[in-house]
Amino acid sequence: MNSYGRFLASNTRWLAGGFLLTFFSAFGQTFFIALSNGEIRHEFGLSHGDFGGIYMLSTLLSAMTLPFLGRLLDRYSVAAVATGTMLMLAVAIVMFGLVWSLPTLVFAIYMLRLFGQGMMSQTALTATGRWFAANRGRAISITTIGFRVGEGCFPFLFVLVAGYFGWRGAWFAAAVAVLVALPLIVALVWVERDPQSEPISRAQAEMRNWTRGEVLRDWRFYVISLGVFAPPFIGTTIFFHQIYLTELKGWPLHLFASGFAVMSVTTIAFTLAAGWLVDRYSAVRLLPAFLLPLALSCFAIAWLTPEWSIFVFMGLLGVSFGFSGTIEGAMWPELYGTKHLGAIRSMVVAAMVLATAMGPGITGMLIDGGIDLPVQFAAMGGYSLVAALAMWLVARKIRQPITAPAPV
Repeated sequence: MNSYGRFLASNTRWLAGGFLLTFFSAFGQTFFIALSNGEIRHEFGLSHGDFGGIYMLSTLLSAMTLPFLGRLLDRYSVAAVATGTMLMLAVAIVMFGLVWSLPTLVFAIYMLRLFGQGMMSQTALTATGRWFAANRGRAISITTIGFRVGEGCFPFLFVLVAGYFGWRGAWFAAAVAVLVALPLIVALVWVERDPQSEPISRAQAEMRNWTRGEVLRDWRFYVISLGVFAPPFIGTTIFFHQIYLTELKGWPLHLFASGFAVMSVTTIAFTLAAGWLVDRYSAVRLLPAFLLPLALSCFAIAWLTPEWSIFVFMGLLGVSFGFSGTIEGAMWPELYGTKHLGAIRSMVVAAMVLATAMGPGITGMLIDGGIDLPVQFAAMGGYSLVAALAMWLVARKIRQPITAPAPV
């Protein structure tokens, strides 16, 4: 058995636990919520901008709450936090299936984003980043594949179930799935892994753990964030406006849906490749890598109209997502240590949730204001190129884990 096989065999329970947490986070992700976009807008008489504004408000509120909940991972076990998170996610899913007014819609989306996208992702990536050191890249890559598998499976299953029971019934089925998975996930993460069980470098052993306050005073954190938050902003915009985009381009909806499978396969392949590259070269050195295919994907959406272009931009998006998920997950513990990782990651995830809120909200208002979506995507492509250059300049200065400032 090769080294990778031995790594998988000896760490199956923790890798499977992280994978399932990211897999079931799908119910709070934009691509899944957007499957009910048309029905929600029809029932409440909302325009694209109206629903985008509601989505942005709910997501902003969840981003404001997440830093307070994220710190729980520095105080309580992963099993305890996972239990509370999944129970609240099930409640949120049922609420969305029962939504009957605009206030309940805002609150249901808030709960879905907080416990689905926010805390499920936060718990999985914080735990994996803390449990692994020398093989952190590979571990993070396997954990983040859960996101991609969810994207590939759940839209099809939702459409299938909704065809028999309606869109509300499909949401109730999702709540049942979360509750069924809960005891399995808790059993997998009940015993926490000791990262000292694997060899680590001298730099990792001597690295000082940053506090959240120290991270907030580090200017490099903000430059890196400019690039890290581009994929969730752009990806959420694509998923949220998928119906409008297909109508605008004249693409068959079923063909666009098949593009998700292409994106998922590409993402998984490049997620695994990124895991190996991170362990070999470090996450910091790979920082700009995921923004170049993202820029090309944006330009393809903006300027290409043939049906085959669906698979071009979805494939490029998959390359970007594959690299970004692994690099982002491994980078924060690599730079700032693991002792306060829950607090640091909660801040990062909150900002990423904020980015996903701004995407549908801003683009929806611009659509209502007469600015075509392809024009907006061209601008996003330009931003990605500028952010890639900024991250490349920062990565050149960081060759070893950053030394925390001396205590005052």
